[in-house]
Amino acid sequence: MRPIPLSEVSLLGEGLVRPECVLATARGDLYTADWRGGVAHLKPDGTQALYAGATADLPEGLRPNGIALEPDGSFLIANLGSEAGGVWRLTRDGQVSPVLVEIAGVAIPPSNYVVRDGLGRLWLTVSTRLQPRSLDYRRDSETGFVVVMDEKGARIAADGLGFTNECQVTPDGRWLYVNETYGRRLSRFPLQADASLGSKEVVHEFGDGQFPDGLAFDAEGKIWIAGVISNQLSRIDPETGAAELVLHETDDAHVAWVEAAYRANALGRPHMDATPATKLKNLSSIAFGGPDLRTGYLGCLLGGSIGCVRLPVAGAKPVHWTY
Repeated sequence: MRPIPLSEVSLLGEGLVRPECVLATARGDLYTADWRGGVAHLKPDGTQALYAGATADLPEGLRPNGIALEPDGSFLIANLGSEAGGVWRLTRDGQVSPVLVEIAGVAIPPSNYVVRDGLGRLWLTVSTRLQPRSLDYRRDSETGFVVVMDEKGARIAADGLGFTNECQVTPDGRWLYVNETYGRRLSRFPLQADASLGSKEVVHEFGDGQFPDGLAFDAEGKIWIAGVISNQLSRIDPETGAAELVLHETDDAHVAWVEAAYRANALGRPHMDATPATKLKNLSSIAFGGPDLRTGYLGCLLGGSIGCVRLPVAGAKPVHWTY
């Protein structure tokens, strides 16, 4: 697969605030997490809307990191705010309500990502139990976990992970894939019918300056990884672990600065919040969309727009594709 030139990436939207997670639908709608307190909607006609929520239960307001689209048009929000983690529902008229905020009476920490699988089960990732979260930007990070909620209730499905980020169930329902950002691993777990997970398998270990964040499947069964800091989009073979670099905008000096801090266990917010004058603005996620599912929509941590680029293969249809 030929590397895609950065010149082929265009930018969509304006005034977005931390559009970390992007969702695309068959109708051409794009939705992004937005730190103005909800979800930004980029409509097929080129207009934008913001669905922002307000509730006394969240003094900070919503701090969406991951979002999921529901069949009724509402959104599930993985809330990264320090006041209340877990999953919250946001309707388009701004109503906010808790969906999953504790397990066995214990409050869920600030949360990273939420998604439903093909059977309607909810999966939530929590990157770390430490506060502030930057204390776990470490090579030995191991306090992250994955929650599953189904008709039997909510429970921790996997624990001891190295800063859990996006997770996805494969279209055939056989595996749960998870990015461990500061563990610098793409891992997977065999998924049983009762939503229990088998032993973890490490699919790929990332190198210097590579910190996996977002992930998506293509129609050929490969996994696409969006990497923060290095601004790299990679495609990984799940059976061999081989990785292809598809798109990148890597500033070597910036990556070296971050890598030195990471190796010294001194990585902190200043490293994550600083980025060179790049187009990708700290690439964080990828969503396949467009009529043929061959357009990549790229989320970021530090920009006011999302990236848009044509890809050489189609993506797998996400669960929300026809919503």
